[in-house]
Amino acid sequence: MTHETTPTEGADAEAFGALAASRHSVRSFRPDPVPQEVLDAILDDTRQAPSWSNTRPFMLALATGARAERLRAAYVAEFDRALPVVRKQRGALARLVLTGNAPDGDYRPWAPYPKDLLPHSQKVGKALYTHLGIARGDRAAREEAARASCRAFNAPVVGFVLIHKGLMPFAALDAGLMLQTLFLSAKAHGVDSCPLGVLATWRRPLDAEFDVPKNYHLVTGFALGYASDDPVNDFRAERRPVQLVAPKD
Repeated sequence: MTHETTPTEGADAEAFGALAASRHSVRSFRPDPVPQEVLDAILDDTRQAPSWSNTRPFMLALATGARAERLRAAYVAEFDRALPVVRKQRGALARLVLTGNAPDGDYRPWAPYPKDLLPHSQKVGKALYTHLGIARGDRAAREEAARASCRAFNAPVVGFVLIHKGLMPFAALDAGLMLQTLFLSAKAHGVDSCPLGVLATWRRPLDAEFDVPKNYHLVTGFALGYASDDPVNDFRAERRPVQLVAPKD
């Protein structure tokens, strides 16, 4: 017996496809706060995400208002302290370690990408900088673009995703399912988003503002809010088809 798609099912599928395609990483936000009732609705939708054995091995930390502003300032300060290392200045890493200012994240977002994945990262980076009009050799402009990420692009909500270190890698899988559900719900409520992996480079700013359980690791940050009219928000990254593993003969 075959299943015939009803008009309602077809409309729902089309609406979901449009919603998924409409969500993109926003890199400039208006200052308008996200109403608490909208945040509550998004979080209520987010709990519908599937989870490994229903363990839900993740937590969120959400900062708004003055707390978000303190976090922006703290992350920019951490980034600026690490700039000599980014610039590959001689002895910079040793000085950072000796002064107690080395990145203290649970993972290494700045670690080299695998060779087979690196070209994709380089391609989107080149496309974004070209869109922004930033030349390859313009170090100052590139560093300021990185600071904008540390500021969460001035979004009114700065979020952090924490995963249980005792259930890896499944905790990371569950967190990804959860975060995409959150992003899609946000878009359905008219709220834009952007994942911010750079915020996982440091734990100090987060720990200064939240009482994070010791068995949870910071895996990424993210931003929520309303997109501004800045041209940066016209940028779209390539959405490649999902790779399928070839079956054996």
